[in-house]
Amino acid sequence: MHVHLVLVTKYRRRVFNDEMLTRCEEIMRKVCEDFEAELKEFNGERDHVHLLVHYPPKAAVSKLVNSLKGVSARRIRQKFTGRINRAIMHGQCPPL
Repeated sequence: MHVHLVLVTKYRRRVFNDEMLTRCEEIMRKVCEDFEAELKEFNGERDHVHLLVHYPPKAAVSKLVNSLKGVSARRIRQKFTGRINRAIMHGQCPPL
């Protein structure tokens, strides 16, 4: 089974840069592996990411999505705290 997911940043703030998107893809590939799923395609822009995931019928989509969002948010925030906090608190990010 396949699912197309579009995940947006909080308040649609434009926080992602190329380095963050690369790290996000790595994290999401690892989460998919844990669910015995496969991340077929990943693409992102400054305020959202697109994922095409092939997953087995035994995996609940809701649990997969919760893990993708939770794990990626936590790990991205750990590495890029300053950039993300400025975006959320002040609505601004440094230029790319």
